[in-house]
Amino acid sequence: MFTRREFGALMAAGLAWPRFTPFRSRPHPSGPGAHDSIDSKLEDVRIGVQTYSFRDLTKGAPPASMDAIDIVIRAMTECGLRECELYSPQVEPASNLRAWRLETPLDHFKAIRQKFEATGLSIFAYNLSFNDRFSEEEIDRGFDMARALGAEIITASSTLTAAKRVAPIAEQHKMVVAMHGHSNVKDPNEFATPASFENAMAMSKYFKINLDIGHFTAADFDAVAFIREHHADITNLHLKDRRKSQGDNVPWGQGDTPIREVLQLLATERWPIRAFIEYEYDGAGTPTDEVKKCFEFVKQALA
Repeated sequence: MFTRREFGALMAAGLAWPRFTPFRSRPHPSGPGAHDSIDSKLEDVRIGVQTYSFRDLTKGAPPASMDAIDIVIRAMTECGLRECELYSPQVEPASNLRAWRLETPLDHFKAIRQKFEATGLSIFAYNLSFNDRFSEEEIDRGFDMARALGAEIITASSTLTAAKRVAPIAEQHKMVVAMHGHSNVKDPNEFATPASFENAMAMSKYFKINLDIGHFTAADFDAVAFIREHHADITNLHLKDRRKSQGDNVPWGQGDTPIREVLQLLATERWPIRAFIEYEYDGAGTPTDEVKKCFEFVKQALA
């Protein structure tokens, strides 16, 4: 990780994040207002990043080392984003996952949290995608890992069958799991349709929605209308631009996803829904460059 001297040089070079005002409507579980000093909002919309956006930067890092975390922290800082949804493959090794999840001391995850907090960053969600291969022990351990990271919630690209096994464990831990949707409307076990999210929420009061407005648009659903109707059950959004009818990911502003309208809706209504940038199109620049472009789009949308 970069030293304090390097970090100071980075700030002096003009790569510091823009000025924000504190967001106080959802204090961190560790105490009232505990995140006020590091959380931020832009025109009443909490903006962050899904660290999957930096996957090409971290793919060469040694498995389960801190190197990937240092890369993510540096990229977030350069982009001016303070809050993230941490992508689990940037934390976990590429193999022997079950043993690693069950045997790695929680101090390892606490150390990751400390790295983020030392540079004024925070982890809102741990993106751990429970699937049908997870054992109950792994699911249970996932909640412990998320809490050690300082995450408020878990987000999961899961299935309805896996969700049934996760539900009682979420109840035990009293921790929200927000289901992430894709655009595969043909598989009834996938999260993609409004009905699939409703089916999950019927399983547990701790099940919520992590709505990817790009995938939702590609599946030919109306993201603005869905957010209006279900805002109380949406924890965070993934912002990306896709074309309708299973269209491609494209640079922001070139697709059919109503990114601008969604951001303006959040600003108007002041709902405590995070809006996280997820860079997934084929950009000409580095992931950091492209995330910066996406953040500029957000600022212009909310100007």
